[in-house]
Amino acid sequence: MANGRWVLLAIVCLAAGVLAGNLSASLRTEQPFEAAVAPPTWEETVVDIVQRVGPAVVKLVTTREVFLDQFFFQVRQEEEGVGSGVIFHPDGYIVTNNHVVADAREITVFLPDGREMAGELVGRDPYTDLAVVKVEGNDLPVAELGSSGELKVGQNVVAIGNPFRFDNSVTTGVVSALGRDISVHPERDFDLTGMIQTDAAINPGNSGGPLLDREGKVVGINTAVFRPAQGIGFAIPIDLAKGIIDQLLEHGKVIRLGVVGGTLTPQIAAALEEQQGISLGTTRGAYVLRVMPETPADKGGIQPGDVIVEVNGQKIDSIEEMADLAQRAGFGASLRLVLIRDAEPIGIEVVLE
Repeated sequence: MANGRWVLLAIVCLAAGVLAGNLSASLRTEQPFEAAVAPPTWEETVVDIVQRVGPAVVKLVTTREVFLDQFFFQVRQEEEGVGSGVIFHPDGYIVTNNHVVADAREITVFLPDGREMAGELVGRDPYTDLAVVKVEGNDLPVAELGSSGELKVGQNVVAIGNPFRFDNSVTTGVVSALGRDISVHPERDFDLTGMIQTDAAINPGNSGGPLLDREGKVVGINTAVFRPAQGIGFAIPIDLAKGIIDQLLEHGKVIRLGVVGGTLTPQIAAALEEQQGISLGTTRGAYVLRVMPETPADKGGIQPGDVIVEVNGQKIDSIEEMADLAQRAGFGASLRLVLIRDAEPIGIEVVLE
């Protein structure tokens, strides 16, 4: 009996094994296993980005007049400059740097497909170093503008441009830092703020070209390099550039009150009063550090050290609020400002032109 029981159990187990095997085979037949597709490597991604976006990255060659002192008279000469740009609209609009096209007598645009076109300056803004140029052409390649708001330090980026006349050069790197402020012209007290720092190689001629994320979207406009070092370049965030581009397309210039400063808080007010031995007369508002020449602020009489506390009857607590109200007022609008100077309120009016 004992032996019979073991044989029966063995037969049952064998039958169960056959059934399970057949069931498994049936399932494999009806629902075949699908192998997972490996994501593209970074190398494959870069190649794809270059193939898709590279055709929209152009070379800008500019001609400008310069005057050289020769003994007792000046000699006029033509100077040629080279930069980069990226077509962002099928109607032929190109975003580049202001310093690429500033004072240019002539702009020639070269596409990677061999086409050569005359470029027309739509507008430029020296304070953000951005400009828009237009060409006339058919079937123009276009790059998609992305967003810089979600950028993370360490993520991969690609730069395309024309450094030292090496056309259509591609470099890769990472976002090294965000929100950098750099001094462009120390003698003019002129800074660029909120910049993207990258170690993707950027050289003269790259200026105005795109900084791209791994989806091939433009997240920055390459602008400057820190010459004493290697691997320290800077790009204008595209979220900032979009607002400037819109105004350049609509008006050819940018609405700007013309002050550089910051938000005054009680802590900052106390530090300034102690450092300068003065009484500000307020602990809130937009503190003016510098006034840009030939701007509405300059023409309206705003001075460094003023604290703007009210715009068109609305009290403000930050420089961002002041800038927002100026933008919403629009070109040609008058702004009634209340500012504190030498601890006393002063009312002035400026016209946004």
